[in-house]
Amino acid sequence: MNQTLVMSDTTQSLDERSIDRDPIKQFNLWFDAARSAGIPLPESMSLATVNEGKPTSRMVLLKQVDSDGFVFFTNYQSAKARDLDTNPFAALTFFWPQLERQVRVEGPVTKTSVAESAEYFATRPRESQIGAWASPQSEVITSREELEKREAELEATYRDQTIPCPPHWGGFRVKPERIEFWQGRVGRLHDRIVYEMQSDSSWSIKRLAP
Repeated sequence: MNQTLVMSDTTQSLDERSIDRDPIKQFNLWFDAARSAGIPLPESMSLATVNEGKPTSRMVLLKQVDSDGFVFFTNYQSAKARDLDTNPFAALTFFWPQLERQVRVEGPVTKTSVAESAEYFATRPRESQIGAWASPQSEVITSREELEKREAELEATYRDQTIPCPPHWGGFRVKPERIEFWQGRVGRLHDRIVYEMQSDSSWSIKRLAP
């Protein structure tokens, strides 16, 4: 199915005097605009972690955002999860090029509760639930066939049954301490507005040079 994308004409602007004072509300305004524009997977975000001083990044999907933070789900035995166990701080980046918009989020990371993880797991497609059990994420495997054999075994085990949430699977929540909104402008004189969490839990709002 063809999707119509709204291309920015670089006339959009971002003004610190009129931007929402709550960065989560401002994020939701932009996120809704990205979805309305028909951008594929607007919830995709780059997740950057650090372990032993070495940064690494990968794409994950945002599943929830509210005043408590940005939530994604994964295998707790994966490389990203091991990074976060060692250094529980992460950076997220959303990029919607058709709107010339980028959002950067930085903050500490905690795991979601077991109940919250199980609640979300129950909403996943059945094949994704099987996949969470079948894949030893980030580990070396001998072949694709090994993975498919494990998948078939699990499908037989759970035939006509509810698939439980694996104990090694769940969510992470990034609690933002810094959120930057970037709006593309003519001549590369872009708008950059940054929110920073203060000691009293209020947000400061500043403009950065592009």
